[in-house]
Amino acid sequence: MNKRAAVRRPAAAWAFAVATGLAAALLVPASGSAAEAATTPVTLYAAPDGEGTSCTQTAPCSLSGAQTKAREAVAGGSAVDVDVKLGDGTYRLGSTWKFGAQDSGTAGHPVVWEAADGARPVISGATRIHKWAESDTSGLWSASVPAGSESRQLYVDGRQAPVAQATAAQLGFKGTWTGTTDGYNISGDSAAKSWFGALSADELKRVEFDYPGGNGPWTESRCRVAGYDSATAALTMAQPCWTNTTRRASFSHASGGLPSMNPGTKPTVVANAKALIRPGQWYLDSAASQLYYKPLPGESLQSFAVELPRLESLLQGAGTLADPVHDLSFKGLQFSHATWNGPSGAAGFSDVQSNLRMTNAPTGGATRGNQGMCQFSAPAGSCPWGGLTQPQANVAFSAARNVTLTGNRFAELGGAGLSVMYGSVNTRIQGNEFTDIASTGLLLGCTYDPTPVLPVGATSAQLSPPEGIKQNCTPDPAAVSDDIIGANEILTDTTVSDNIIHRVGTEYSSACGITLLFSRGTTITHNNLYDLPYTGITAGVIQGHVDHAGDAQNSVNINENNTISNNLIHDWMKKRHDGGAIYVEGHQAQYRDANGNAVPATGAVDSVQTLAHGLQAKGNVAYQSPATNFTYYDDAGSEWINWQGNVAFNAGNASQGGCSSTGHFWISDNYFSRGTEAYACARPIDSHVSNNTRVTSTPGPDDLSATPTAGKIPESLLTSAGVSDAYAALVKSAGPKVSYVSAADGSNRVLVAGEGFGANPKVYAGASKVHDVRRLSSGFLIATVPAGTPAYQISVGRPVDDPTRVNDTDSAITYSGFSTSSNRGYGDFQDDIHYATANGSKVTYTFTGTSIKVYGERSTDQGNIGVTLDNQAQRTVDTTPDDGQRQTNVVVFSADGLSPGTHTIVIEKLSGTYATFDGFGS
Repeated sequence: MNKRAAVRRPAAAWAFAVATGLAAALLVPASGSAAEAATTPVTLYAAPDGEGTSCTQTAPCSLSGAQTKAREAVAGGSAVDVDVKLGDGTYRLGSTWKFGAQDSGTAGHPVVWEAADGARPVISGATRIHKWAESDTSGLWSASVPAGSESRQLYVDGRQAPVAQATAAQLGFKGTWTGTTDGYNISGDSAAKSWFGALSADELKRVEFDYPGGNGPWTESRCRVAGYDSATAALTMAQPCWTNTTRRASFSHASGGLPSMNPGTKPTVVANAKALIRPGQWYLDSAASQLYYKPLPGESLQSFAVELPRLESLLQGAGTLADPVHDLSFKGLQFSHATWNGPSGAAGFSDVQSNLRMTNAPTGGATRGNQGMCQFSAPAGSCPWGGLTQPQANVAFSAARNVTLTGNRFAELGGAGLSVMYGSVNTRIQGNEFTDIASTGLLLGCTYDPTPVLPVGATSAQLSPPEGIKQNCTPDPAAVSDDIIGANEILTDTTVSDNIIHRVGTEYSSACGITLLFSRGTTITHNNLYDLPYTGITAGVIQGHVDHAGDAQNSVNINENNTISNNLIHDWMKKRHDGGAIYVEGHQAQYRDANGNAVPATGAVDSVQTLAHGLQAKGNVAYQSPATNFTYYDDAGSEWINWQGNVAFNAGNASQGGCSSTGHFWISDNYFSRGTEAYACARPIDSHVSNNTRVTSTPGPDDLSATPTAGKIPESLLTSAGVSDAYAALVKSAGPKVSYVSAADGSNRVLVAGEGFGANPKVYAGASKVHDVRRLSSGFLIATVPAGTPAYQISVGRPVDDPTRVNDTDSAITYSGFSTSSNRGYGDFQDDIHYATANGSKVTYTFTGTSIKVYGERSTDQGNIGVTLDNQAQRTVDTTPDDGQRQTNVVVFSADGLSPGTHTIVIEKLSGTYATFDGFGS
C-alpha cells in the first residue's frame, strides 16, 4: 500500500462524510415564532486566500474579513440567520481565532460557521516547512523556521513524529544516580557524565526526562534539566518541577495517595537534544531558527508535508458571565496543528492524575509541593482542594451559551482537543471526531470551581475563591474581573453525544478520553471511545481524595444530574494502570430530603430523591482491557452513583469496585464477566446490588439473546451502545477495525467487535469473503465462518494484510534457549509468546516466499537481536522502544524483495534482559 495514501485515508473519509451531507444533517432548524420573524438570511463566503470585501462566493473574504461582515449582520440585534461558508483548504492562523459577545447570534438563529459543500477546511496553527537540505553525511536534514518558533510537536505527512529521544539504556546509562533535593549526583555513571558533559549550557536546559509510572502507575511525569556541573557531577533539574514530582506534601484524611517519585529514579527516556536524533525523529534549535529531521527509510522531505505548530490556541470563544458569547455553531471544520508549550517550562509536567499536574512553587513556607492541598497539608497549600493545573485546550469555550459543535474533526493537536468551562450553558458537542491528540480529547469543567456556591451544610472555608476561578478557568482574567461568581458560574446542560474519541494521550499518557470535573446536567451518551492509554471517561478526578465512608464531607462540590450512558468503550488502559472504562471520584449529588429539598449530609437524607439527582451510569458497554483494575470504578470519596444496565467483558480483575469510596451505590441489572463490590481498601457506607448477571469473559453468539434469557447478554444492549446510526458515516471514517473475535460456536458463528461496521459490512476469513453476516451495530456483528478459521484471519472491510501469519507455537519453528509464556494479558498474538534470557538463544525458521516479517515485543527490558537471512551477514535490530512504552505483537524486523524460493531466517538474542518472539508473517 502506498504509505502516503495510508496515512491520509482517515481525513479523506471524514471529508467524504462532510461532502455527502453528514454535517448538514446536524444543524438544528429554527422553529416557532422567532424563526418566522427572521429577516432575510445572510450567507457569507471565506477562503484560505480570500481577499474580497463583500464575502461572496466569487469574491470570498479571509476568515477575519468574514468575521467582520458577520458582526455587521448581527449588530442590530434582530433575529437574522447568518451562515458563513468556508471553502476548501488550509486556513493558516496568524493568531488565535477569537469569538466574543459581539460574534453572537440570537435565540434560534445562531451564527453558523461551516464547511462549504464538498469542502474540508482545516484551521491550522502551523508553519509549513520547505527548503530542506542535507545537514551532514549521517542522513540528517535541516530547514530554516521563523524566528521565535517553539513547539513540542512536528507532523510529517500526516503523522506525529517523535522528538529526538533515546532510552537511558540505549545511551548506556547503567551506573548509579543519587537523588538530591535539586536533582541528581551522577558521579557513579561514567557514560552519563560523558554525555551530559558534552552538551552546552543551552542544550542542557532543553533536555527533558520522562518518567512513565514515576508518581504512580497512572502517571507519566516529565521534567527539564536546568544544568550540569562536570566538576561535581551534579545534574540540576528545573524547579518547581523537581520538587513537585519528588517531594509532594502529604495530606490528612487521605483516601487515595498522590505519591512522590523517588528522587533517585532514573529517567526512562531522555529527550530533546540534537545528539539524540534517530530516524523518524526531529529537533528544533529555536535560538538558531533551525529544524532538524532524520528521515525514515523511503521518506522524501522534498515531497512530504511537514507542519511545525506555532499557536497554542486555535479557536477561543470567551465571554463574561454578564455578557456571554452565545448562539454560535461550528460545523464540518477540522482543527489541527497546534502545540502546547507549558510542559517545556520550569514547571514541566508533574503529573498527578488524568493530565492534571502541579505547576506552582510550594507556598506558606513549605519545602514540598502543596498546590491544591488547601487546609489538608501542613503548611496549607492553595485552595480549593484539588485545584491542580489542567492541560490547555487548543479549542476552548468559556462563559458561552447555546454553542454547538457538530461534524468537526479535532486532530493532530498538542494540548487537549476541546474544553468547555466557566459558566457555559447548553453546549452541544455532537458527531465529532477527536484523534491524534497529545492530551485529553475533551475536557469539561475546571479544577478550581468545585464550589462556586456552597452546598447545604458546607462550611464557608470550602467556598472556591472567586479570584482563583477567574484566574484559572478563563483565558483572560482581566476581561472577567467584574464578574460576580455564583451559581451562574456552574457548567450546566452540556451534551456530548455521537462522537468518536480515539488515539488521544499520544504524548501525555495519563490522559482520559473525556474528563468531567464539576457540572450540572451534563449528558455524555452514545460515544465511541477506544485505543486509549488510560481511562475512557473520568468524573470528579482527585476531588474525592480526602473523603471516605467515615468522613464524607471534607471536600464538597456542586455536581448533580449528570449522566454517562450508552457509550461504547474498548481497548483502554493500553499504557497506564489503575483506571477504568468509567472512573469516578467525589460527590455526585446534593443531599436531598423526601420532598426533594437540599439538606446537609447529617440531615434527613432521602436515598430515592438523592440518587435521582446523582450520577446515572447506564447502558454502557466496555470490553477488551485486560490491564484494567475495575471496569466501572467508583474510587476515592465517590458517592451517589447508579450503575445500571451496563456490560463488561474481557476486562480486568473486577467489573465494578474501587478504593475508599464513600458509598450510596446501586448496582443493578448489569451483565458483568467479573465480580462487583471489589473494594481493595475501606468499604463504602452502603452498596446495593441486585439482579446482575454473570457472563463469560469471552462471549460469542450463543452468549447473546434477542429476548430476555437467563445468563445471556441482551443484544439490545450491544446495539444501543456507541454512536447512533444517524452518524454512521462518522464511525465508518475511522474504520473498519476489528478489536475482538470470539471463539466459534457449534454453527461456526463468531461475534466480531470493533469499529466502523457499515450497513452491509464485508467480512473475510483470510482471503475469502463471508456471506452469512448479521450486523448488530457499527461496533458488533455476527458472522458464520469456515470451520477452523483462526480469529486473526477474520477481518472486516478487506482481507487481512497477512493471512499467512505463523504463530510462535508452530511446529515448523525450532528453538534453542527459548521458553514459552501465555495469558500475559498484553495482547500477544494468540495470547502466547516465546522468550529468552540468555544471549545466544536462537529461533530458526525455513519458509517459502519473497518476504518475511518477525513479530515480537519492544520494551525497556529488551535489547538487540541479530537477524540472519540465508547465511548472509547478521543484522542487528534494537527492540527497545523510542518512547519507553511496551509494544507487543509488533513487527520488529521485515524483509521483502527476496528471490522466489526457500529461505532460512535465524534470530539470535544479543543483549537486554529478554528477547521476545511472537511469530512470523509474510
